[in-house]
Amino acid sequence: MEEREGEVRWDGLCSRDASTRDAALENILQAVLRRTAHISPVKEDPPPEFLEGRLASATAVDRLNEMLARLLMLSMRCPFRDVREKTLSILSNVQELGIRIPRPLGHGPSRFIPEKEILQVGTEDAQMHTLFADSFATLGRLDNITLVMVFHPQYLGSFLKTQHYLLQMDGPLPLHYRHYIGIMAAARHQCSYLVNLHVNDFLHVGGDPKWLNGLENAPHKLQNLGELNKILAHRPWLITKEHIEQLLKTEEHSWSLAELIHAVVLLTHYHSLASFTFGCGISPEIHCEGGHTFKLPSVSNYCICDITNGNHGVDETHVNPAGSISATESFCEVEALMEKMKKLQECRDEEEASQEEMATRFEIEKRESMFVCCSEDEESVPTRDVSRHFEDTSYGYKDFSRHGMHVPTFRVQDYSWEDHGYSLVNRLYPDVGQLIDEKFHIAYDLTYNTMAMHKDVDTSMLRRAIWNYIHCMFGIRYDDYDYGEINQLLDRSFKVYIKTVVCTPEKTTKRMYDSFWRQFKHSEKVHVNLLLIEARMQAELLYALRAITHYMT
Repeated sequence: MEEREGEVRWDGLCSRDASTRDAALENILQAVLRRTAHISPVKEDPPPEFLEGRLASATAVDRLNEMLARLLMLSMRCPFRDVREKTLSILSNVQELGIRIPRPLGHGPSRFIPEKEILQVGTEDAQMHTLFADSFATLGRLDNITLVMVFHPQYLGSFLKTQHYLLQMDGPLPLHYRHYIGIMAAARHQCSYLVNLHVNDFLHVGGDPKWLNGLENAPHKLQNLGELNKILAHRPWLITKEHIEQLLKTEEHSWSLAELIHAVVLLTHYHSLASFTFGCGISPEIHCEGGHTFKLPSVSNYCICDITNGNHGVDETHVNPAGSISATESFCEVEALMEKMKKLQECRDEEEASQEEMATRFEIEKRESMFVCCSEDEESVPTRDVSRHFEDTSYGYKDFSRHGMHVPTFRVQDYSWEDHGYSLVNRLYPDVGQLIDEKFHIAYDLTYNTMAMHKDVDTSMLRRAIWNYIHCMFGIRYDDYDYGEINQLLDRSFKVYIKTVVCTPEKTTKRMYDSFWRQFKHSEKVHVNLLLIEARMQAELLYALRAITHYMT
């Protein structure tokens, strides 16, 4: 990635060639030294009179600090060992000049998962290193989402391949439009983490900074997408062919069908990724706001060696996920869930409910899902205001049957991803349907045949219950599924977590994450989140693609 002010080139660090990386590192070192030469060493809590006239302009200091923050990120997150070691050395040189260097904040890639349980960069095996190197070469970073998804390498490979195609390969939309649409989508859920990443990417590919001042400063074509963005994010069952017609027939600001398919896939991708970001408690990137600080820790002087030994100057404590629940009680919960799965399988083998009974059970579950309240917990992390990137800030999730409104059930037998959506996407945006389909299947079929401490377990019944419960919340019904199983397998705390992550992810809290499946591993909870985001993305796509199909016919 190239530095915007043109003086420093970072893209050489993404190369697989060691000599290219070495040349880039030397260039970066010289650029840092040039900037530090004009800046006086910063004393701890210097008096105002010392600052006046002694420090370079605020702009010069800010630019140096941006470089130091990126170097800190590279020293901890670059998959290439030579880059990690050299960037650490550059930071050490700067510190020896008496200039304060940044230190990381927080406890690693996730606020919910202890850092020691997440794969550390530099300890990965050869296969994982290839995955990390591919991601780094593509994005210029190894982001926290990747480091949490890596619990499931097969899914991560598919996810990164799909995202790379959507953002960087040939397609109907120009590159800066793609990142701006990502910003619009993430902003609907106040996901400043994704907004910050794509603001940087948008500028890097030549996007106009004025657009970032607010949606009203973007082209009318993108402004017109705002209505579809908000409905897809919060109430996708309301999308009609009239919404599609409005976008395709707006004369000079109209969208082509291929462009609209690309935009819809991007919107659904980033709405869902916002759910993953909040659902797994993803921390700010080290080089972004909230990921580092230049303040000294109060406990002791901070040394460059603290970066490598994991001492961030904060107390590395984590609340017991089970809270006041004993290990025995949590163990009993797992045993009870497995017993329910066994009995449901026996009932399936003995008798099958009639179609009328199945339809009734779906309506009951759909109605009950309305009364599962999303969290209003005070624990939810405050985020930067990103409302300038979208319109109608008061528009949010509403249960589809409230206020006397009735929306017909969406029957998958009438319009499905496999039989209709897949081919429509592939026809108008070649290969993307295949990539998305592969990602759906990997998330849905992924299993290690384990449940907490148990092995050789068939988890298909549980995975299907989670997927179908999410679709049920969106009014989507599978005729061949007995929705009575959902209440047997998903307890209330789990339903609250699912509904919050899928419908109002910005309200997700660590307490909610800790309160469901208390005896299960973090990797299993991340797997749950993969099911949530893929089921959500498919639900949004089904409503949008059905409307496009209706428009076309």
